[in-house]
Amino acid sequence: MGVTKLARAHGVHRRPVIHKVDLDGISKVRVNTISKWGPLPGSAATRNETHPIKYPALHLENRQIASRHRIRPLCGDYKSDICVYGTGAKAPQKPKKVLIVFAHQSSGSFNAAAKNAAVEVLTAQGCTVEVSELYAMSFKATATAEDIKGDVKNAENFCYLEESKLAWEQGKLSDDITKEQTKLTEADLIIFQFPMYWFSVPAILKGWIDRVLTNGFAFSKEKRYSQGIFKDKKAMLSFTTGSLESMFSPTGINGDMNVTLWPLQNGILHYCGFQVLAPQIFWAPSSAAAEDRKSMLDSWRTRLQGLLEEKPLSFIPLDCFDEKAFQLKPDVHEKHSSQEFGLTVGIHLNKPLPPHSQMKAGC
Repeated sequence: MGVTKLARAHGVHRRPVIHKVDLDGISKVRVNTISKWGPLPGSAATRNETHPIKYPALHLENRQIASRHRIRPLCGDYKSDICVYGTGAKAPQKPKKVLIVFAHQSSGSFNAAAKNAAVEVLTAQGCTVEVSELYAMSFKATATAEDIKGDVKNAENFCYLEESKLAWEQGKLSDDITKEQTKLTEADLIIFQFPMYWFSVPAILKGWIDRVLTNGFAFSKEKRYSQGIFKDKKAMLSFTTGSLESMFSPTGINGDMNVTLWPLQNGILHYCGFQVLAPQIFWAPSSAAAEDRKSMLDSWRTRLQGLLEEKPLSFIPLDCFDEKAFQLKPDVHEKHSSQEFGLTVGIHLNKPLPPHSQMKAGC
């Protein structure tokens, strides 16, 4: 039976007003009709009287019970034709979508094991997980004019930054790029799984970054950093190293890992607006004992259980900088002038670097 017929059957003369509400997201719903125009002929309803309605799959009670139990209205009010009440319980969240960008050529590698663990644990939590296996896809690593369908604007003086933006606006980017952009658009969390090459990412992953995170789609002059396009998405790096953890320390030969991570996490992920989660670093698994490698994966599995609820790393908001030269505003600079450490790895104010700021949230 339709809502209008239900209402008329209980004394409402005209089509009841239904405010927009996601009934599927309410754990317990109460619907009330209020016959403020008087009862229909032969109806037992009286003016301003509320009647419970039997509505399919919904538990319904009258307004007095709702009021007695202090059940807040989710839409409408007591003057509405139909009011919907809920117990205040949170609506079930829709399943999160996760994109794993995987950059290792071997299915028997530790990186593959880490990727498989993420797929398994996140899927078990109800997430929809999609993996872009770049080597298996033979993903093109070079950003060239071939990424654009048809003619380019300026073939003689080709500028990828400008041409790719124009191609994105006109729907002329190559299919492999648009497919990855669609995956990224739909994802709530992006995990980059890779082995660290030369203190950075493998060339094939750098190619994914160069070609997929195009101007206009992933960033613009107006939308970047804390005001970036992907500010409602989370992203993180998960990678293996060839060197021991001690070698990536402030006194180690490779230098502070926080410094190594700054261009990747601030210059790429945060620049596009992502909320950057702390990296998952697997220190030198190739030289570790089998039981130590197993322990690394077990720790990763444990972290994955609560990964979606983790707080991101801290970065300086864009509005802390002036709009002309993008220098730290004097009042912000003055506020932190007496602090022991700089603000971030990159914006350190000629002070000692804040420890672990690119490796732990809250630092």
